[in-house]
Amino acid sequence: MKTVTIEVSSLDKTHERLLAAFEGEEQGNFVSFPTPEALWKTFTLKRWEIIREMTGAGAIAIRELARRLDRDVRAVHADVQALLACGVLDKTADGKIEFPYDAVHVDFVMAKAA
Repeated sequence: MKTVTIEVSSLDKTHERLLAAFEGEEQGNFVSFPTPEALWKTFTLKRWEIIREMTGAGAIAIRELARRLDRDVRAVHADVQALLACGVLDKTADGKIEFPYDAVHVDFVMAKAA
């Protein structure tokens, strides 16, 4: 099963993981955001629905995705563009979109404000 971890990660932690990958250490699949606010700004409820529908589904045309979600094509297109821009979704050579994972793990810690 191919899993992606969506996380809140400091630049230092992300840099450490990058250096370890260059050293040949397997790191897994990550989509990182600098703050919880950035993560939640990207992952609205409607965008989570897109991710849920696309998890393990292979490449899908935006029109087909909109049909499956029973949503307006233009609204789905706008959400897909936002997810493409931050690297959550991929675009295939034939213009379809893909979420190339079978599972999603979300990881972040909230602590008392300083």
